[in-house]
Amino acid sequence: MLLIECPWCGPRDETEYHYGGEAHVAYPADPSQLSDEEWSKFLFYRANPKGLFAERWVHSTGCRRWFNAVRDTVSYDIKAVYKPGEKKPQIDAGNVAGAKVQSVKGGAK
Repeated sequence: MLLIECPWCGPRDETEYHYGGEAHVAYPADPSQLSDEEWSKFLFYRANPKGLFAERWVHSTGCRRWFNAVRDTVSYDIKAVYKPGEKKPQIDAGNVAGAKVQSVKGGAK
């Protein structure tokens, strides 16, 4: 079971959440000025890294708020969670600055 730390509600089972895609993707300032190719790249082209990845999640059966999480796509460990508008935490070799840390096996450490 994967526990995900909601910044407002605390750790909850992953079944309470829905994935919202890559975090920190800026919406185009004037989408009507984009070509079809540029618009399709905005909609469908996302990073797919092996390792740490910033994602958006919504606590759909809880507080219904959106938040960001940094997840290791290899181990599925969630390394940090943070509220929208907050800076993405710097993560070096398991060290997380300014964010809650958790693992697949338990809640916040």
